[in-house]
Amino acid sequence: MPNTSALAQAAPFSESERNAVYKAIYTRRDVRDQFLPDPLSDKVLLRLLDAAHHAPSVGFVQPWNFIVIRSSADRERIWQAFRGANDEAAAMFSGERQSTYQSLKLEGIRKAPVNICVTCDRTRGGDVVLGRTHNSSMDLYSTVCAIQNLWLAARAEGVGMGWVSIFHDADLKRILAIPDRIEIVGYLCLGYVDQLYECPELEVKGWNRRAPLEDLIFDGKWQGGL
Repeated sequence: MPNTSALAQAAPFSESERNAVYKAIYTRRDVRDQFLPDPLSDKVLLRLLDAAHHAPSVGFVQPWNFIVIRSSADRERIWQAFRGANDEAAAMFSGERQSTYQSLKLEGIRKAPVNICVTCDRTRGGDVVLGRTHNSSMDLYSTVCAIQNLWLAARAEGVGMGWVSIFHDADLKRILAIPDRIEIVGYLCLGYVDQLYECPELEVKGWNRRAPLEDLIFDGKWQGGL
């Protein structure tokens, strides 16, 4: 028999509560350059990290850790590592695509007052983890859920967040003393902003557009071609 004393009544949110959730989802943006110099208080930061910590995780192993980087000297070292990788990335594009890429301002590492490196400890929970027995990546997916929780909570707090993915992991691990066994999942820049793009920046600048939802929904089985 289930332990009903651990259960609570499930009910939909009120209209205002529901609207607030959807507002956070639809107005969330990846902030690259618009950070203000205002400090992010420990109280707000802890709320954001607590939201991340309440993400679902496979086998309830909670595989994440959050390395908070505030020092401008440390952020400068990380930015130098990013710059080298970013130059490599730019060279992978050509023509107008390369020009557009190079025009994007990616200054969050240095401008945002707080950076967070989110990691996944793939040994947490032991060799056999409930729910990961047939898909070994579920702990990584769980950590991504934690990042999304943090992102939506940040939007609700008026805090901008950018996810920087242009790194060589070896450089970040060296700078932040991360052991080889630990996986880096995300490097995040956080700070207050007074403006956000109404649409994703890459859509505004012509990099891509949002695909129609109806093109992405299949009924019953795969219908997207072989």
